[in-house]
Amino acid sequence: MDIFSVTFLLALVNIIIIDLVLAGDNAIVIGLAARNVPKEMQKKVIIIGTIGAVVIRAAATLAVTWLLKFPGLLLVGGVLLVWIAYKLLVDNKSHEMQAKPSVWGAISTILIADVLMGLDNVLAIAGAAHGNYVLVIIGLLISVPIMIWGSTLFLKWMSRFPWIIYIGSGVLAFTAAKMITDEPFVHNLLFVSPIAKWAFVIVVIVAVLLLGLRKNRMQSTPSPAGQ
Repeated sequence: MDIFSVTFLLALVNIIIIDLVLAGDNAIVIGLAARNVPKEMQKKVIIIGTIGAVVIRAAATLAVTWLLKFPGLLLVGGVLLVWIAYKLLVDNKSHEMQAKPSVWGAISTILIADVLMGLDNVLAIAGAAHGNYVLVIIGLLISVPIMIWGSTLFLKWMSRFPWIIYIGSGVLAFTAAKMITDEPFVHNLLFVSPIAKWAFVIVVIVAVLLLGLRKNRMQSTPSPAGQ
């Protein structure tokens, strides 16, 4: 994939949107984990915690990118990412965690939380990169400033403009559908025709967004008992 090609640039845009939408939670975890550390040490915790989280994520993303080349794993990863795209819309995430007062206790909390929470980001970037390690590295480099500086602001924007989260979910659904259609045995069986392929991609995106919208409306509608 040529770095100046339209395909490369579109994949890079997808990765940037994925990072914006999914890296915010990690920034919140870092902030929460550091809150009980003495103020003069909080910057150190944030920097070391972020670097550690990025190193873990780099290794995991490169490993997943390599694993997705094995038969069947693109299909499995794509189906899982469809679920992640839906859950992104309907989950009311709470970030309750024990904030340890020691520097290394807080850093260990950040690293453990990133391992547990980072699957969505790792899988999404690996899928959007289509096996291109340059794209993976660029995506990881982009995620660093997002986690340190940009995510809290972006999360405020998402609270103010809820439609932003639907754009992010749509990008994840697009990436998931492309992973499924790019699985060789599925492609040869169902998606030899470009029309069938893109029809499937559109159906997945629309289904995820409509189901998420429906679920959110149901959650926001008061029950008769509460009236």
